[in-house]
Amino acid sequence: MSLENITIDRALRDPNLLGAALGTSPTWDTWVSVLRAAFGLSMTDKDRATFKAVAGGREPPPGRVRELWCIIGRRSGKSRMAAAVASYLAAFGDHSGLAAGETGVVLVLAASKSQASAVFRYILAFFESSPILSGLIENTTSDEIRLVGNIAIAIHTNNFKSVRGRTLIASVFDETAFWRDETSSQPDVETYRAILPSLATTKGMLVAISSPYAQRGLLFQKFQDAFGRDEPDTLVVRAGTASFNPTIDADLIAKAHRDDPEAASAEWDAEFRGDLSNFIDRRVVESCIEPGVHERSYVRDFRYSAFCDPSGGAHDSMCLGISHREGVRVVLDCVREVRAPFVPDDVVTEFATVLKSYQCLTVRGDRYAGAWVSDAFDRNGIRYVPSEKTRSEVYLDALPVLMSRHAVLLDNPRLISQIAQLERRTMRSGRDAVDHSRGGADDLANAALGALVNAPAAEAAMRTFHYGPRPKPIFTDPLSDYR
Repeated sequence: MSLENITIDRALRDPNLLGAALGTSPTWDTWVSVLRAAFGLSMTDKDRATFKAVAGGREPPPGRVRELWCIIGRRSGKSRMAAAVASYLAAFGDHSGLAAGETGVVLVLAASKSQASAVFRYILAFFESSPILSGLIENTTSDEIRLVGNIAIAIHTNNFKSVRGRTLIASVFDETAFWRDETSSQPDVETYRAILPSLATTKGMLVAISSPYAQRGLLFQKFQDAFGRDEPDTLVVRAGTASFNPTIDADLIAKAHRDDPEAASAEWDAEFRGDLSNFIDRRVVESCIEPGVHERSYVRDFRYSAFCDPSGGAHDSMCLGISHREGVRVVLDCVREVRAPFVPDDVVTEFATVLKSYQCLTVRGDRYAGAWVSDAFDRNGIRYVPSEKTRSEVYLDALPVLMSRHAVLLDNPRLISQIAQLERRTMRSGRDAVDHSRGGADDLANAALGALVNAPAAEAAMRTFHYGPRPKPIFTDPLSDYR
């Protein structure tokens, strides 16, 4: 059987091809209609009606598009369809543009290691379940499937560096709205810019499938630029879960709307959230860094304050921050992070040693369910005091210190990234709340900013260090009035 002439809709339906793993459920009908349009295939009246309902009323493209952006509600089979499209482009695509001996790569990028692993398993299942496609596999590794004919499918977490040195015949972005990176404030944009030249030489296709999130980033920009518009090279579709998975329980969605309308609108209705904004600009955070300074030694002239973000050791990091005040400036001296998994008592012992080196016998910390935190520190000669402020209140109190550039931060990329990726959300009560973004982390940010906002007041400090020329002292004669 010649695979090059098989269309994607046929491959998805054929039980001997991709359909062997996908199945014949009618829940895939909307996906198939969208892919027919994206690949420039003929469409029935039903296909056209289905397509227009999720494409903002635009006409189907005249031919195969270069970019397909699918903004879909959760539980709609997004990762499985991302795997199916990647498998199709690798096995059935036209690879005549490759030079002799050149390996063409279908690069799949996911938001996290777990999501990348899930997509990898789906792709492998599409090939192994098919009596025809299974014969194309030459070998597999933990993140790559090699096919006959110098074709490879590589699956990684998002990183624009993974694009370098590869000849791409296609690329699939999975959950691009939730991509995070410690060294970049725009990981989606940087990866997109790196991908385009690699696809240009092979005329490869870019397919992005994701739930929406905040009104920012590459996915939102593509939605604003192309949704509902008759663009020949770019197709953007958007629809809620019910359109792509009609078997979903409507009561489940209704309950989600009652519990949190904004979150439910994004997760189930594919609406970009309007209640989220960046807490602080990354450039402001970076302006507070003292370059090249990763930790400051203890100086006996200062009085130090410490803050801990505890963890049970299974999932989240356990972090410690230590700071001191110099006049109006609040200086971060030390941050420590131990990533899960770990034994909590061992980390407490390690942190206690660090605290004692700064003459800190008391540490404030996040309120934590369970008495083991204070008990563990107490066994190591440290008093643990639960913070009166919530995590969100710590962040809001730290904001003016950061904005005024009175905070002096350490040169720690992970810390800077966590602070810069914090999000501000307006609650129903009208009050603001700050937290990490979905899929993100803020343990290190909480420990560091907690240490800054709890630094002792200037008058409590033993002595202030001054930088630059000191003012000359002014002496007065106490007897001058009597002479």
